[in-house]
Order: sequence, then structure tokens, then C-alpha cells
Amino acid sequence: MLDLENEIESLTNFKRNTADYLQQLHQTGTPLVLTVNGRAKVVVQDAVAYRRLLERAARADLAETVAAIRGGLADSAAGRVKPARKAVQTLAKKYGMTGGDDAL
Repeated sequence: MLDLENEIESLTNFKRNTADYLQQLHQTGTPLVLTVNGRAKVVVQDAVAYRRLLERAARADLAETVAAIRGGLADSAAGRVKPARKAVQTLAKKYGMTGGDDAL
């Protein structure tokens, strides 16, 4: 989570003190929000911290996918399923589409 008092700087200050900010980013691993005319415009982050962020996001996506698959398998095991043809026909009727029978 961003510390809004310590992790927001103007782009102008960042340009003037780039080396200092890069050292801070590397040491803390915490991103920095840069502003232009008082509005947030860009976030800069150390490459290692960014890679960790991407890895966490990928694991979260994988966990969601696995949970959805498990949910589908549980529905199937509990009999909460219908034939694909019937599902397509129901959707075609609901959305006023023709050719629902031809889709499968």
C-alpha cells in the first residue's frame, strides 16, 4: 500500500534528484507516484519489486482459475449442469438470436 505522505513526489523533483530516488526505490522496494501539476501521472518502481509484483499477480490469477475449475467440477458432481445444446438455445432465446440450434 502506498504511503501518501512519503511516496508521492513531483516529476520535477524526481528529475532533479534521480539518483537519490533510484537508490530509495532500490532500498525500499516501494513504488513512487510522480505528479505533474499536482496530479498523479506515473508510478516508478524498482525492477526487482516489479518482478515480485508480477509474480504475485500471476499466482493470484492462477488461484482464481483453479478455484473456478474446482467450482465447475463441484457443480458437475452435484448435477448442477445442463447439456450444451440446451444452454445455447436458452441464450439464443434470451438475447433474441437465431441459429441457436446451429451453433453446436
